[in-house]
Amino acid sequence: MNIFLDAWRYAVDHSAELAGALADHLWLVTIALSVSVAACIPLGIWTARSRVVSAAVLNTVNALRVVPSLAVLFLIIPYLGLSTASAAVALMVLALPPVLINTDAAFRGLDPAVLEAARGMGMAPWQSLLRVEFPLALPVILTGVRTAAVEVISSATLAAFVGSGGLGIYITRGFALFDYAILLVGAAPVALLTLIAETLLGLLQRALQAPG
Repeated sequence: MNIFLDAWRYAVDHSAELAGALADHLWLVTIALSVSVAACIPLGIWTARSRVVSAAVLNTVNALRVVPSLAVLFLIIPYLGLSTASAAVALMVLALPPVLINTDAAFRGLDPAVLEAARGMGMAPWQSLLRVEFPLALPVILTGVRTAAVEVISSATLAAFVGSGGLGIYITRGFALFDYAILLVGAAPVALLTLIAETLLGLLQRALQAPG
C-alpha cells in the first residue's frame, strides 16, 4: 500500500509536469492514429480490390509487425534525430498493420449480393462505397483501430527515449532511480488510458453492429 501512497504524493507534487506529460502522450497517440487511419482506410479499399496491390502491400505491412517498436525507433533516429518526429513515425509504423489489415478484410468480406443490389439500384461506384460498403465495413475497421489504439497508447512510452516527453518519462525515471512509486506514476495512467480507449471503441463498435 505504501507504494501507491508514495506514487500519489509524487503525482501531486509534480502535478504540472504530469499534466504536460499526459498532454504530450495523448498528442503522440493522436498523431499516430490519425495518420494511420487516414492512410490505411483508402489503401485497404485499394488492396481489397486489387490482388496485385494486395500481395505487395499486405506482405510488406505484415513484415513490419514483427519488428519491435524500439527497433523501429532506433532505426529512425539517425534520420530524424532525437525528436518528437522520430517517436511519431515509430508509432505510425506500429499502428499501420492492424488498421490496414482489418480494412482490407472488411471490404473483401462484403456480400457480393449486396454490392450487386447497389449497382442494380443505379448507384455510381462512389455512391455504393459511401452509402453501402463503408457503413457495412466500419465495424471491422474499428476492430483494427481498437488494436492500433491499445498498441500505440502503451508504446508511446518509448517517446521518453528520444526526449519527447510523454508518460514514459516516469517509467524511465523510476527504473533509473530504482523507485517503483515513480514508475507507477507513469504506468498507471497508461494502463487507464488503454482501458478507456478499448472500452469506448468497443462500445462504438457494438453500437454500429446493433440491428436497426
